[in-house]
Amino acid sequence: MDFFSDHKKLFSSALAFFLFLTLVICILPAFNNQKVYKPLPGSKALTEEESHGKEIYIREGCVGCHTQQVRNIDMDQVFGGRPSLAIDYARNKRLNLFQNTATLMGTERTGPDLTNIGSRQPSKEWQYSHLFNPRSVVPESVMPSYKWMFLIKDELQTGDVEVSVPDKFKIGIKGKIVPSKDAQDLVAYLLSLKQTELPKSIPAREFLYKVEKKADANSGGDNLPDGTTLFTTNCATCHQANGEGLPGAFPALKGSPVVLGDDLELYVTIIMKGYDPRPEYATMPAVGTNAGFSPEEVAALINHERTSWGNTGKKVTADEVKVIMDKIK
Repeated sequence: MDFFSDHKKLFSSALAFFLFLTLVICILPAFNNQKVYKPLPGSKALTEEESHGKEIYIREGCVGCHTQQVRNIDMDQVFGGRPSLAIDYARNKRLNLFQNTATLMGTERTGPDLTNIGSRQPSKEWQYSHLFNPRSVVPESVMPSYKWMFLIKDELQTGDVEVSVPDKFKIGIKGKIVPSKDAQDLVAYLLSLKQTELPKSIPAREFLYKVEKKADANSGGDNLPDGTTLFTTNCATCHQANGEGLPGAFPALKGSPVVLGDDLELYVTIIMKGYDPRPEYATMPAVGTNAGFSPEEVAALINHERTSWGNTGKKVTADEVKVIMDKIK
C-alpha cells in the first residue's frame, strides 16, 4: 500500500507504462509500416510544378467541393476503373513542418471526383477554359470562376498559351487570355491525377450494388455498350450534350463532316489518338487511348454520335472498328 501513497513512485510507474505502450502500440508498428508501405509500381512522384499546383489546390479550397476517392460502389465507376486503396496515397508526404500529408480525399461532391481526372479530361485547353469560367464548358456548373488566376495581354509572348473561351464569356475583356503560373501549375496537378493500374498480384475490389446496364438503342445492336453513357462520360464536356460544341473552343459533332463522312479510319483515329488540325479549336487529346477503349466501345460511341442531334450517319460494327484499331496501333 506504500506504493499508492508515494506520488513519485505512482507517477513514475504510470509514465513508464505509458511510454511502454506508446512504443509497442504506436512507434514500432509505424516503423514496420514504413518498411512495407511502398507506392504502387508505375505510380509517379509529383514534379515541382505539380507539387506547387497541389498547394494552389489546397489554397483555393478545392477539397471543399471535390473528392479524390473512388468508393467501392457501382455509381463511382464513372470516376475510376477500380475502387481506391490506401496504397494509392502512399506517395503523399508532409507538405511542410506545419502541414500533414494532405491526402485531399474530401467528404463532399458538389463537383465530380478528381481521382482520375487526368485520364478522364486530359485536355489542358479544356481545363484552362473551365478554370477561367466553368460555365463556358459546363453550362450547369456551380463552380466559381477563377479569373484572377489569368492574365490579359495585348499580344502573346513566347511560351504563352491563349485560353479558348466563347465570345459571350469575354464581355469587357480586350486582349488575349493567358493562364498565370499558378493556373498552369494547378492544371499540371489536375492532369497528374490518374489511377495507377494495379499489379496482377493485387486483386482489385469489386464495385458493389451493380446496376444492370442496358444496350444503347444507338449502338447498332450486337450487344454493344451504352454509347450515350460513353459520350456523356468522355466527350460531352467539350462537345456538349447537344453535340453543338463551343464556338471558338470545341467543334460541333452535329452535322460534322467527320462524323457523317465515309472515312471511318479517320474517325477512329481521331477518337483513339486525338486531333489537332485547326488553329481555331483546342487540341483534342487521345481520349480513346487514355480511357482504354475497346472496339466495342468505339463502335458504340460512333453509332451514338452518328444517330444523335439529327445526324443520320451509317452505323458501324465492332469488327469494322477492330480492323482499323489494329492498323493504327
